[in-house]
Amino acid sequence: EDIRAYRERQVADLGLEAIFPVWGRDTPLFAGDVIALGFEAVLVCVDLRKLAPTFAGRAYDESLLADLPPGVDPCGENGEFHTFVHAGPIFQGRVGWEAGRLEIREPFCWRELVPGPPLDGSPAQ
Repeated sequence: EDIRAYRERQVADLGLEAIFPVWGRDTPLFAGDVIALGFEAVLVCVDLRKLAPTFAGRAYDESLLADLPPGVDPCGENGEFHTFVHAGPIFQGRVGWEAGRLEIREPFCWRELVPGPPLDGSPAQ
């Protein structure tokens, strides 16, 4: 709630209204829906207080969800991780990327992503 209120104040100062279309959704259900709809993402940043560095660079899929430790929100809603979405039904094509170096700066770990061909070999958008 405090983060939502902060963001509402920030955009209000610009004369805008914040809209939160998925606010309050059941996150385990929502995570499954996102995957089932065909969105593809990769974890690019993890909070090492919640997840091991090996999670950085992993695909956001059912396997990842099954491997999340107890207490970690499946959508990263408590800052446990951040993702890069590179494909999905609303995209014109896949965004091409390749995994780069891993960087650790406590308490976070980042997997660098660098431009590259899409994983499925289709033309990059």
